[in-house]
Amino acid sequence: MILNRVKKLSTELLNRYPDKFNIDFQQNKKTIDELAKVRSKELRNQIAGYIASYINRQTKEQNKKIEEDVEET
Repeated sequence: MILNRVKKLSTELLNRYPDKFNIDFQQNKKTIDELAKVRSKELRNQIAGYIASYINRQTKEQNKKIEEDVEET
């Protein structure tokens, strides 16, 4: 239940403010404090961590695709 809420809120924040977040957990916490009213420190941290891991995963996938494209040429 909580994970669904974390995913939903994280996705909403990423869709609204895609340029504001990165793989840095600490920076994401500060950004969430500026952009949203999250009453629970634990929930804010879970959202910041989810966003950081999501962006890190996306970055790795993009880098892998780029490497594959380079190898093909």
